[in-house]
Amino acid sequence: MQLTAKHQEYWSRNLRITAILLAIWFVVTFVVGFFARELSFDFFGWPFAFWMGAQGALIIYVVIIWYYARYMNNLDREYDVHEGDE
Repeated sequence: MQLTAKHQEYWSRNLRITAILLAIWFVVTFVVGFFARELSFDFFGWPFAFWMGAQGALIIYVVIIWYYARYMNNLDREYDVHEGDE
Protein backbone atom coordinates (compact mmCIF):
# COMPACT_ATOMS: atom_id res chain seq x y z
CA MET A 1 0.00 0.00 0.00
CA GLN A 2 1.42 3.32 -1.09
CA LEU A 3 1.05 6.20 1.38
CA THR A 4 0.02 9.51 -0.05
CA ALA A 5 1.59 12.81 0.95
CA LYS A 6 -1.47 13.51 3.10
CA HIS A 7 -0.99 10.23 5.01
CA GLN A 8 2.71 10.93 5.52
CA GLU A 9 1.98 14.44 6.82
CA TYR A 10 -0.65 13.07 9.20
CA TRP A 11 1.74 10.41 10.48
CA SER A 12 4.63 12.85 10.90
CA ARG A 13 2.44 15.24 12.91
CA ASN A 14 1.28 12.30 15.03
CA LEU A 15 4.87 11.20 15.71
CA ARG A 16 5.98 14.77 16.45
CA ILE A 17 3.33 15.37 19.13
CA THR A 18 3.96 11.91 20.60
CA ALA A 19 7.70 12.61 20.86
CA ILE A 20 7.13 16.00 22.49
CA LEU A 21 4.69 14.60 25.05
CA LEU A 22 6.98 11.64 25.81
CA ALA A 23 9.86 14.07 26.39
CA ILE A 24 7.69 16.01 28.86
CA TRP A 25 6.74 12.73 30.54
CA PHE A 26 10.42 11.73 30.79
CA VAL A 27 11.41 15.05 32.37
CA VAL A 28 8.56 14.92 34.89
CA THR A 29 9.17 11.27 35.78
CA PHE A 30 12.93 10.87 35.77
CA VAL A 31 14.70 14.24 35.67
CA VAL A 32 12.74 15.84 38.50
CA GLY A 33 13.14 12.69 40.60
CA PHE A 34 16.86 12.49 39.90
CA PHE A 35 17.46 16.10 40.92
CA ALA A 36 15.00 16.06 43.84
CA ARG A 37 17.58 16.99 46.47
CA GLU A 38 18.74 20.02 44.48
CA LEU A 39 15.14 21.22 43.96
CA SER A 40 14.77 22.46 47.52
CA PHE A 41 12.47 25.47 47.08
CA ASP A 42 8.92 25.74 48.39
CA PHE A 43 6.01 25.27 45.99
CA PHE A 44 2.52 25.91 47.40
CA GLY A 45 3.99 25.65 50.88
CA TRP A 46 5.64 22.25 50.31
CA PRO A 47 9.15 21.29 49.15
CA PHE A 48 9.01 21.11 45.36
CA ALA A 49 10.34 17.54 45.07
CA PHE A 50 7.75 16.26 47.57
CA TRP A 51 4.94 18.14 45.82
CA MET A 52 5.94 16.76 42.40
CA GLY A 53 6.14 13.22 43.76
CA ALA A 54 2.85 13.41 45.61
CA GLN A 55 0.64 15.45 43.27
CA GLY A 56 2.41 17.38 40.55
CA ALA A 57 3.47 14.47 38.39
CA LEU A 58 -0.01 12.96 38.45
CA ILE A 59 -1.56 16.27 37.45
CA ILE A 60 0.89 16.64 34.58
CA TYR A 61 0.18 13.06 33.41
CA VAL A 62 -3.56 13.78 33.28
CA VAL A 63 -2.90 17.02 31.36
CA ILE A 64 -0.69 15.12 28.88
CA ILE A 65 -3.44 12.53 28.29
CA TRP A 66 -6.12 15.23 27.92
CA TYR A 67 -3.99 17.27 25.51
CA TYR A 68 -3.07 14.24 23.38
CA ALA A 69 -6.71 13.14 23.07
CA ARG A 70 -7.83 16.68 22.17
CA TYR A 71 -4.98 17.17 19.69
CA MET A 72 -5.55 13.83 17.97
CA ASN A 73 -9.32 14.38 17.71
CA ASN A 74 -8.67 17.70 15.99
CA LEU A 75 -5.99 16.16 13.77
CA ASP A 76 -8.31 13.28 12.82
CA ARG A 77 -11.01 15.74 11.82
CA GLU A 78 -8.53 17.86 9.86
CA TYR A 79 -7.40 14.82 7.83
CA ASP A 80 -10.90 13.31 7.69
CA VAL A 81 -10.01 10.07 9.46
CA HIS A 82 -12.19 10.58 12.55
CA GLU A 83 -14.59 7.99 13.90
CA GLY A 84 -18.15 8.40 15.01
CA ASP A 85 -21.28 10.29 14.05
CA GLU A 86 -20.15 13.73 15.10
